[in-house]
Amino acid sequence: MLTFLIWLVLLLLCWPLALAALLLYPLVWLLLLPFRLLGVAVEGIFEFLRALILLPARILRGRP
Repeated sequence: MLTFLIWLVLLLLCWPLALAALLLYPLVWLLLLPFRLLGVAVEGIFEFLRALILLPARILRGRP
């Protein structure tokens, strides 16, 4: 909601810039999508390594 309000203020102050932002936003989103997917994959790898390293401690601790 805040982003929309900021865009409305930009539309009132400088409408060509607001229209350019409106048209370029999907392109920027598409360009950044591979980096988001890469971030998800790297986060998954780090979580797997963390679980793998902490597995012996979890096994030795046992159930309460």
